[in-house]
Amino acid sequence: MIEASHTKPMRKVLIVSPHFPPVNAPDMQRTRLAVPYLRSYGWEPVVLALEAEMVEGAVIEPILEDTYPDDIQIIRAGGWHPSATRWAGIGSLWFRCGSAFRRAGEKLLSSEQFDLVFFSTTQFQAFALGPRWKAQFGVPYVLDYQDPWVNDYYTEHHTRPPGGWIKYALSQWIAKRIEPEALAGSSGVVAVSGAYGATLSERYPWYKRDNFEVIPFGAAGPDFITARKHLPKFPLIDFKDGLIHHVYTGRCGPDMSTSLALIFTAFKKFLEVRPDEAKRIRFHFIGTDYAPRPLGREWAMPVARKVGVAEFVHEECYRVPYFDALYYLVNANALVGVGSNDPTYSASKIYPYVLAERPMILVFNHKSPIIRIAHELECGVRYSFGEGDDSGALSARITEEWFLQGGMSTYLGFDRAAFGSYTAEGMTRSLAACFDHAVAGDKRTP
Repeated sequence: MIEASHTKPMRKVLIVSPHFPPVNAPDMQRTRLAVPYLRSYGWEPVVLALEAEMVEGAVIEPILEDTYPDDIQIIRAGGWHPSATRWAGIGSLWFRCGSAFRRAGEKLLSSEQFDLVFFSTTQFQAFALGPRWKAQFGVPYVLDYQDPWVNDYYTEHHTRPPGGWIKYALSQWIAKRIEPEALAGSSGVVAVSGAYGATLSERYPWYKRDNFEVIPFGAAGPDFITARKHLPKFPLIDFKDGLIHHVYTGRCGPDMSTSLALIFTAFKKFLEVRPDEAKRIRFHFIGTDYAPRPLGREWAMPVARKVGVAEFVHEECYRVPYFDALYYLVNANALVGVGSNDPTYSASKIYPYVLAERPMILVFNHKSPIIRIAHELECGVRYSFGEGDDSGALSARITEEWFLQGGMSTYLGFDRAAFGSYTAEGMTRSLAACFDHAVAGDKRTP
């Protein structure tokens, strides 16, 4: 248990996080990593989440519940089970559970005194509860933008969005009607990327960025102590087979086609130059799609087939348990970090990648915050691309530096002092400061 090191009275925050352990979902990580430390910064957290069985296709990982204090109050809401609507082709979590979730929150707010509500989820329709609860209970709220809510990337680039055009169009229609009111009533906004603040200011001229704060996800060192002792029930990789395993974990998609093509093209050239060495290399892309079985799609394999290296690539498009993913990271021969064509994309996976302490190649858009962070941390072998760049020249550099000159077998370390602000505790310190300012009404420039 973390001891409080302050004399301020303890404030109370209701954290809205529909996905929460034992559910393993990317958008619960901010909350999971913060709750062990919030008390030490003067905030008592209460988490409002959904019952695990309400999350269709969820990866259930009970060990995640051991990563935060067992006396944290977790309130679970229900709703319609997926089986009640899936027969009609309806799987939307918020459609099934939104009303029950709202009622559970209102019951809490009417029975307990809260100083703040924090919405930390990519179930963005939950943000609409902010203005409602502020009017009903007088409680301020802060929004967490882990992804863009209104997102024109797919229409602008004529790229098919995950889930298809109908689902995307409906989600954007809803977003454009809910976001302005939710944003206008907020007492603070945190985001994983500074680009989101610029986008919001451009979309809404009335929005002032002085209550916007960039707070990347943190990484929890204790998770890696567990990961190094962990063994997946059904391992996807045999690390003792004498091959050289490159591992990528997390979301993939059509927006990552450029970075994937650069790496695969570089590897193909290596295959031509040193076939005996190259044939020992395998690329593993794990947990690349959010859709439940059997709806998940492969995203890396189509690019590998197009380049002509598919026999060296394996993709597990369904989500895997969090500690399984960390197991693959800490045991890999090398890590692959590929970024989106969208320059606003900020991959939180870089932080566990760093703590895995393996050779690492990063290929990201030159405007991505990951490139700046990687330079700051002095981690990995870094490559960036932009529109109009010579992709052939860049892939040739990767061939030379990563494959031929031994980059894939050289661990470069990282700046541990600089990494302090990217730990779970560092993230929570910044988050608690945002909470303090939101409650005080003290708006500031970032």
